[in-house]
Amino acid sequence: MHIAILTLRFSLPGCASLKEKRQRIGGMHERFGRNPSVAVCESGEYDRHDASEWSFVVMARTKREVESLCSQIEDKIQRTVEGRVMDVVQEFL
Repeated sequence: MHIAILTLRFSLPGCASLKEKRQRIGGMHERFGRNPSVAVCESGEYDRHDASEWSFVVMARTKREVESLCSQIEDKIQRTVEGRVMDVVQEFL
């Protein structure tokens, strides 16, 4: 079994409230949490309006499958989140 932690940090320019932040970032759990191989949570920047950090724990039988899932997550986030991905860290356990 292979496990990776994928952490993404976002910049949310012009975001003025936590409510607006949730609207821009909202749906992460619904989009990615349905996959039994992925666990997702907001992992940082809780109180900042203009930034957010999310972590994904990805598990699969092979390292190649884990890398593929991480790549799919990154691609989908780039297309769907109203903000800029500032940093991506992928760590294998």
